[in-house]
Amino acid sequence: MEIKKAEFTLSAPMVSMCPNDTKPEYAFIGRSNVGKSSLINMLCRNKKLAKTSATPGKTLLINHFIINNEWYLVDLPGYGYAKRSKKEIERLDQMIRGYILQRQQLVNVFVLVDIRLEPQKIDLEFMEWLGVSSIPFAIIFTKADKLTANKCQQAMAAYKKKLSETWEELPPIFLTSAEKRDGRDEVLDYIEKINQSL
Repeated sequence: MEIKKAEFTLSAPMVSMCPNDTKPEYAFIGRSNVGKSSLINMLCRNKKLAKTSATPGKTLLINHFIINNEWYLVDLPGYGYAKRSKKEIERLDQMIRGYILQRQQLVNVFVLVDIRLEPQKIDLEFMEWLGVSSIPFAIIFTKADKLTANKCQQAMAAYKKKLSETWEELPPIFLTSAEKRDGRDEVLDYIEKINQSL
């Protein structure tokens, strides 16, 4: 798939205010500071599409981007927020879960994971929740350029082993680097494959 057009549509504070449209949606989510905005910008070849920030937890709304006038890329707030009040954390959590559970146009959630970190409890619990809720998801490892190719493979193998403790079948897994544009074609081809099957 080639992205010819990527445009910001709207930011919604709740699922009921998302676009009134039936096009398929692909949501991107991960812990704060996982490199989500950089990945989105790399996929769309537009450095200014999603706002990147040195401060974790910048995305506080459900952000919709229309791609090729055919499908939506949805940028969700990160979880495991840095420096937030308990009330704010609960509000964001409700917004994220509300969107994921209620949005019928949502066809896949991409869970972003920093390849440099050991499996984190918060990520594993979130994936577990997606599985229990019957939400299709895939894992995107980010920041592959920060490790050698060998170390990346070791980290992915360790992660798969950990997932195999609870999952009979592993979700699709992608290795990416926003810096080097690695994994771009694989992720976009996966989205295209789903779109063709709908």
